[in-house]
Amino acid sequence: MCRIFAAAALGLLGSACSVTRHIPEGQYLVQQVKIEDDKSTPRRERITASDLEKYVRQTPNKRFLGTNFYVWLYEQANPSKDNRWNNWKRKIGQAPVLLEMGLTEKSAENLKVYMDSKGFFTSRASFEVDTTRRRKRARITYRTHQGEPYRIDSISYEFQDKFLEQIVLPDTAHTLLRRGDIYDVTVLDAERERIASYLKERGYYNFSVNNIMFWADTLGGNRDVDLRVVVKQYLTGYNARGQAVMDNNMVYRIDRINIFPDYDPTLARTDTTLVSRLDTLYYRGLNIIYEKRPNLRPSVLRQSVPLYPNYVYNSAQVNRAYTDLMGLGYFKSAKIAFEEQARPVDVTNYVSFIGETADSTRTLYTREGYLTCNILCTPTLKQSVKVDLEGSTTSSFYGLKATIGYQNRNIFRGAESFDISFTAGYEFMKAPDAKKKRATEFGVTTGLTFPRFLLPGRFRSVNQPRTKIELSVNFQDRPYYRRTLSSAGITYMWTNNRYSSFSLRPIDINVVDVNDLDDSFLMVSNSGPNGEPQLTQNRYLLESFTTQFIGGLSFGYSYNNQRKNLGGNATNIRFNGETAGNLIDAVEHMFFSPAKGKDYYSIFGIRYSQYFRSDLSVSRKIMLGDVTALVGRLYGGVAMAYGNSSSVPFDRQFYCGGSNGMRGWTPRTLGQGSVANPHNDYPVQTGDVKLEANLELRFPVWGIIHGATFFDLGNIWYIRSNPKEYSDDAVFHFDRFYKQLGFNTGLGLRFDIKFAVLRLDWGIQLHNPNNPVGERWIHNFRWKNTALNFGVGYPF
Repeated sequence: MCRIFAAAALGLLGSACSVTRHIPEGQYLVQQVKIEDDKSTPRRERITASDLEKYVRQTPNKRFLGTNFYVWLYEQANPSKDNRWNNWKRKIGQAPVLLEMGLTEKSAENLKVYMDSKGFFTSRASFEVDTTRRRKRARITYRTHQGEPYRIDSISYEFQDKFLEQIVLPDTAHTLLRRGDIYDVTVLDAERERIASYLKERGYYNFSVNNIMFWADTLGGNRDVDLRVVVKQYLTGYNARGQAVMDNNMVYRIDRINIFPDYDPTLARTDTTLVSRLDTLYYRGLNIIYEKRPNLRPSVLRQSVPLYPNYVYNSAQVNRAYTDLMGLGYFKSAKIAFEEQARPVDVTNYVSFIGETADSTRTLYTREGYLTCNILCTPTLKQSVKVDLEGSTTSSFYGLKATIGYQNRNIFRGAESFDISFTAGYEFMKAPDAKKKRATEFGVTTGLTFPRFLLPGRFRSVNQPRTKIELSVNFQDRPYYRRTLSSAGITYMWTNNRYSSFSLRPIDINVVDVNDLDDSFLMVSNSGPNGEPQLTQNRYLLESFTTQFIGGLSFGYSYNNQRKNLGGNATNIRFNGETAGNLIDAVEHMFFSPAKGKDYYSIFGIRYSQYFRSDLSVSRKIMLGDVTALVGRLYGGVAMAYGNSSSVPFDRQFYCGGSNGMRGWTPRTLGQGSVANPHNDYPVQTGDVKLEANLELRFPVWGIIHGATFFDLGNIWYIRSNPKEYSDDAVFHFDRFYKQLGFNTGLGLRFDIKFAVLRLDWGIQLHNPNNPVGERWIHNFRWKNTALNFGVGYPF
C-alpha cells in the first residue's frame, strides 16, 4: 500500500511539473502573488495583506497538494477535439493564468486607491516581477507604504431637511464618527447606513443613504479633516424648466395590511381569473386573502405579524414580521412589499414633532403619507419524509443506524408541527472470540410543536416562542443486556433579536428499564484468586446498568452568527445544563422514609436518579477562500451524581469516539483515562468528565465533492477516586490528564447534495492512552488502529 501511495504521489508530482510545456515563449505562468504590507505602520492601523489581496487583478491557479494539478489536467485536453472526455478535462481543470503587465499595473493602482479610501492619502504601491527563478514562471511581489493617515479634526451637521434636525441630532451619541479617528470611507458609509436605518425605524420609508452626503475639507493642513454631514431633502420631481424640486422627507403610516397565506407566484402570473376567485377575511387589522378556505387560523397569522393599520412605518417591525412568519416553519418563503398610496390633490396631511433639541417657540411640519402593505407567503410542503443513515466500522466492529421520519407542518391549522420517527440499528462484532456478536435497536419518537408558549399570559418580548411535547420509546437488545428507555417531556424554545436561541425543559421524565443483564458482561479477566474472571467490583459501573427513574429539568443555549455573514467566518457556542431528582428528593425526604433494608428512596418502586450534568462547546470557522475553511472546536463536559444516586445513569455519561468526535475510534471505545486495555467484547467506555479538541481543514475537490483533513484529541474520565472499585488511572487529575489524551488524524470526504451533507471520515490513531506503557504512540500503520465513520451533516 505504501508503494502505491508513493507511486501515485510521484506520478502526480511529475505530471504537474510539466505545466509550462505548452506556454509560448515570452509568456509566463503566474506562480505566486505576494503582498508585503507596511511594517512601519502601527499594527492597529496597519492594512494587512489579507485586506489588500482582493484588489489584485491576477491570482495564481488553484493548487492540489502543492502542485499545479488543475493546470496540468486542463492542458491534457486536446484543443482540436470537442468531446465529452476533453470537455471534462477542461471543466475540472483550469486554464493557466499568464502574466499580463497591464493587470499587474492596474492591481498596484487598486492597492493605492484602497489605501487612500482608508485615509492614507500619501500611500504608495509598487510591484516587482521575478521571471528568473524558474523557467516560464513569474512571481509578483507588491509592496505598500501607507504613510501618515489623515484624521478627523471636527464634525458638523447641515440639515437641508430642517425637520430631521430634531430627530437626528439627539442620536449623535451613537455616531461612528469621532474626532481623532482616521478618515476612513468605509466608516463614513457605515454611518450613512446607521442614520438611514435609524430613520427607517421612525416612519421614513423612502429615506436612503443617498439622502446623506459628506463634505471633507483638508485645506487646514497638518493632515486634519473638517467633516460636514449633510442631510438632504427628498427629490419629488422636476419643474417645467427641468430643475429639481426638493421637499422634506415624508413620514409614512401603514394603511391596509393584506396577507396572502397561500400565495403561488406562478399561478399569480398565469391565471387571469385568480383575483375573481379570492375572498377576504378581516381579522384584527389583517385582510386575509385566500381561495376556498384559509389553511391557517387567523389568530396564528395575527400573532406573527406585529404590524397594525395606522402604525408609523418601522423597518425593524417589518423584519420582525418576516422572521416570525418564517419561524412558524410552515412557509417556504415570505415577501413583505409596500406600495405608496396616491395622495388626493386637495388633501395634504401634516405631522409635527418637537425633538429634544427643538426650539419650543416654533413647531416644524413635514408631510405624511400612507402605505399599503402586501404580505405574500408561499407554503412549503405540508408533509415530508426524511431518511438519515449513520455508520461506523473498525477491524473488529461495524454498525449501521437508520432513521425514517415523517412530518406534518400544519396538523391542526395552527402551524403545529407533528413529527414521528422510527429508528433501527444493527451492530456486529467481527472478533472471532466474541461470545455474542449481534446487537439491535428499535425506537420510536414523536413530538408536537406549537408556534407559541402553552402558558397563561402574553410574551411580547420573546421572539419565535415555541412549545414542544415529546414522547419516545427505545428498545435495545445488546449482547449482554436488554433495556427499554421511555421518555416524556415538554420544552419551551425561543430566540432573541440576533443570533442566540434558548430552550427550557421544565418537565423531563425518563425511565430506564434494564433486564436480562448477563454477569459475563461485567466480568473482569484475570481478577479472581486463581486468575479466573470474576464480577467487577466497580459499583459505579454496576449501578449504571440498573433500572432507574430520571425526573428533572434542563436548559440549553446556542449562539450562531453564521446568518450575519453567510459563507464567511462564524462562531458557534452551545451550552447545556441539566439536573435531576432534586424536587422528587425534597418531597421524599419531607413525607417518606427509605424502604426497609434500603439506603435510598424510590418512586413507583423504582430508584430515582439525582445528578447534575453540563457541557460547553465552542467552535470557530475561519474562511481561507471562497470554499476552503479552517474549523476548530473545544468541548468540555462534567457530570456528578449525589444524594439518592451513587452513579450518573449510563445514558447521561460522556463517551468518546464516533463520527462527531474522536474519529480514530468508534463510539465508546476510548477511555477511561489511561486504563490499560479496558475493552471487553462490546464497547461501553463512558465517564463523568470529557475533554475534546478538534481541528479540521475543509477544501473543495470537485463539484459537490469536498475534502477534509482533521486532527482530534480528547478522552473521558471518572470524576471521583474510588480505589476499591476502579483504577486511579481512570480518574481525572489536573496534574496528569494531558498525558492521557488520545490523538488521531485522518481524511474525509463530504458530498454536498444541497439539502444535506453526506460525510465519510477515516480516522487514524496516533496516541492511544489505553495501550500499555511504551506502546501508546503508534508508529506502525495497522487497520485495527483506524476507524471509518459515516455521518450526515458536518461534525461541528
